[in-house]
Amino acid sequence: MRARAAAHASWARTTDRRARTANATQARLEGFEREVDPTGELPADVRREMALHARTAYMLNLSRRSAAVRRRQRRRYE
Repeated sequence: MRARAAAHASWARTTDRRARTANATQARLEGFEREVDPTGELPADVRREMALHARTAYMLNLSRRSAAVRRRQRRRYE
């Protein structure tokens, strides 16, 4: 509970949220780039575009799985 409160307090003092998360965002996108082009043979712009699509697909799958869990939980309590 303390850690959550501290995290919220820290975010409350953060004026530039994009800058605070930029390194993590970049690292995750680079991970998707390695996933779509493990050998690094594709041109950088093509690899980046493919990585963006891979990230979107990943997020959509997370959303689908989350919705399925919520559906199951809702049925359990009906």
